[in-house]
Amino acid sequence: MANFEVIIYEKKDGTGYITLNRPQALNAYNLKMRDELYEVLGAIRDDPEVEIVILHGAGEKAFCAGADLTEFLTAPSPIIARQARWERDVWGRFLSIDKPMIAAMHGYVLGSGIEMALCCDVRLASEDARFGLPEPGLGIIPAAGGSQTLPRTIGRAAALEILMSGRWINAEEARRLKLVNRVVSRSALLPEADKIAVKIKSHPALAVRCAKQAVMRGLGLTLVQGLELGVELGLRLMSLDKNE
Repeated sequence: MANFEVIIYEKKDGTGYITLNRPQALNAYNLKMRDELYEVLGAIRDDPEVEIVILHGAGEKAFCAGADLTEFLTAPSPIIARQARWERDVWGRFLSIDKPMIAAMHGYVLGSGIEMALCCDVRLASEDARFGLPEPGLGIIPAAGGSQTLPRTIGRAAALEILMSGRWINAEEARRLKLVNRVVSRSALLPEADKIAVKIKSHPALAVRCAKQAVMRGLGLTLVQGLELGVELGLRLMSLDKNE
């Protein structure tokens, strides 16, 4: 795989590690990061050796402090911008990954940082993590799906308050709101992510992917349709077991 400039990608024992690597800019999400994430997520999706993904940020201060507005607020013409989004829809690519994804977050988790984390299945935060969606104060709204993924995760009322007020929350409040699964010490953040990854990898990979598919697809279905989907996926797994 190509050498990247603003992310680091490593693969070890079935785990793909993506590191957002702009620590001097608090790992702000810029156009180059968009393009490199698009490439690496496509490679992960198609790589049978990768069973699970851990996403985290380089440096001591931030997982991701949001979009680099010096680039995104000086974007090219709407036609060119729409074409770029169509060709490099990194958010759609995040959601296309059928393998488990873990976000391990520390420091500032703002704007696009929250939106990336919400595309992951398990979210861990260190005690120093601070979360916020500052877009309303800039006269914009979260452009990468935060207005949809946040209420689906923490509920409408809590999401609306954060989305409209721009209020930041700490790690413990994020846990209470179910924005994150667990809060751990800074030194335990990546070890805890690895521990969860090892546990998930101990189960048959196809069963894990089907479980993720059942939940993610089921959220957009009625309960009856979701139950039918669960039966369909379960029968698919059973038929594979019999054929082996």
